[in-house]
Amino acid sequence: MHQVKHLLESKGNAIFTIAPEAPVLEAIKHMAEHRVGALLVMRDGHLLGIVSERDYARKVILQGRSSAQTAVSDIMSSEPLTVSPDTDVFDCMRLCTDSRVRHLPVVQDHAVVGVISIGDLVKAVIDAQAEQIEHLQRYITS
Repeated sequence: MHQVKHLLESKGNAIFTIAPEAPVLEAIKHMAEHRVGALLVMRDGHLLGIVSERDYARKVILQGRSSAQTAVSDIMSSEPLTVSPDTDVFDCMRLCTDSRVRHLPVVQDHAVVGVISIGDLVKAVIDAQAEQIEHLQRYITS
């Protein structure tokens, strides 16, 4: 499982979205309901941005704004980094850590096909390393 497409297959391709004009309170409720840390902000099938718990904390709570009165478009991260299904998981991990992002929309042929998180990547990297260690142990003991 070294490519994003394999990661999406194993975790499922659930995509949770919200409209840019929706109130932040609706986004937070949606994230809590689906137990996700971010939502894709979309209109007419086009990715406009991403809104995360981090955006909520930094741009609403810490600034004393109202969750019910603030639109998602006011706090979302525009032009999010994206990856393709063929991207290597290790490259995604590097991208997340270097860019300090926690979620990467997966785009193929201009359409969003999934989302991966830093947690998904950490698990995939650990699993890949465990597999490599197992192969090395078999080689050493054979």
